[in-house]
Amino acid sequence: MARSNPNPRLFFGVAASVVLADAFTKIVAVDRLMPSRMPREVLGETLRLTLVFNPGAAFGLHLGPWSRWIFTALSIGALVLLWELYRSTRAGDTVRTLALSLVCGGAIGNLVDRLKSGRGVVDFIDVGVGTMRWPTFNVADMAVSCGAVLLAIVLWKEDAAETAASAVVAASGSDAAVQG
Repeated sequence: MARSNPNPRLFFGVAASVVLADAFTKIVAVDRLMPSRMPREVLGETLRLTLVFNPGAAFGLHLGPWSRWIFTALSIGALVLLWELYRSTRAGDTVRTLALSLVCGGAIGNLVDRLKSGRGVVDFIDVGVGTMRWPTFNVADMAVSCGAVLLAIVLWKEDAAETAASAVVAASGSDAAVQG
């Protein structure tokens, strides 16, 4: 069910900005951080730049020799679902549009890497303390994560509002039955 004008400027502008920022930072990372897996401290050991190529998915999930194509297909499927969510967005729902555009932009950024090279997605932001490190990530990953959290909040609030509205309708229906 498509609704009128879910703010295409915001959606396509943010998604394109994420894709371009992700591509640019990955080009710089590959150019400046070779050889891979050699950390360069930015803020001591807390924030480092370390070039890695991730042939799997988030948190190093790897499904064997077909990982590249399995995650490519999953990304395309997710983008189709996100597109449908975008199309069902109400005009003026800026937060939902922003959330969807961040997730889509990030998904496209990592999908481009998967299609471009069998080495995997370029990751280079390395955060942690000592041996306790978060999995290395990139700009696309940040957009997907922030957008997904924002989208979850938006969808939760939409669901809560629909539940409350249903309760009001049910209560007024039972009041009418009592009065009649």
